[in-house]
Amino acid sequence: MTSGILAGKIAFVTGAGSGIGRATCRLLARDGAKIIAADRNLQAAEETAKELNSAVALQLDVSSDESVKGAVARAVAQWQQAPHIIVNSAGITRDNYLLKMPTADFDDVFNVNLRGTFLVTQHFARAMIAEEQQRGGSIVNLSSIVARMNNVGQANYAATKAGVISFTEVASKEFGKFRIRVNCVLPGYIDTPMVAVVPDKIKEQVVQRCPLGRMGKPDEIAEVIAFLASEKASYVNGAAIEVTGGLK
Repeated sequence: MTSGILAGKIAFVTGAGSGIGRATCRLLARDGAKIIAADRNLQAAEETAKELNSAVALQLDVSSDESVKGAVARAVAQWQQAPHIIVNSAGITRDNYLLKMPTADFDDVFNVNLRGTFLVTQHFARAMIAEEQQRGGSIVNLSSIVARMNNVGQANYAATKAGVISFTEVASKEFGKFRIRVNCVLPGYIDTPMVAVVPDKIKEQVVQRCPLGRMGKPDEIAEVIAFLASEKASYVNGAAIEVTGGLK
């Protein structure tokens, strides 16, 4: 029998093919959860699932209402119940100065980062609430410290990640009566494929500004997500937790 603080729980993780999403799948599985690893890149999601016990992969476009509805149906069919834990980790960047930013780049970031968080939360929460025993659950959304730093060249990303914070607070108030906690995590600069494309000069400047003097690791974010997913965080609801090494 699987042991751990999340034994018997089912977790659905978006953006599971790399970075924080993959690390989250690994740590939730470590704590005993069964994992549904979802990503737009099915091969990447399958690679994540292969690393774990009791894990399946599926392809998901979080910006598509039909894709998310299909993911809910497949997730429920897999284990004959809705997931207990939802982690909205899918996210993209399309950085540029405001005067040069194509409308399509703004829309793409909005559709994945904020619309995607809305769609996944809405459809999976409906499935969770429909469970006969009203057993509750935990939803963890990924925002970013950029929502508070508001970096030049990231108007689209900053706006969507700030939106995730407000969205999380509203959802936490609406879902509390169903015993579903909703929180968000604000990572700093983390060593992920998304940050890998940032010019070295910029990364060096960020490290110099960080009191801990380094970038974070995906597992350091995933540990906080795992805490929020568990009953150890049973009275944590509507929180926005910075995990930045002190970067402001």
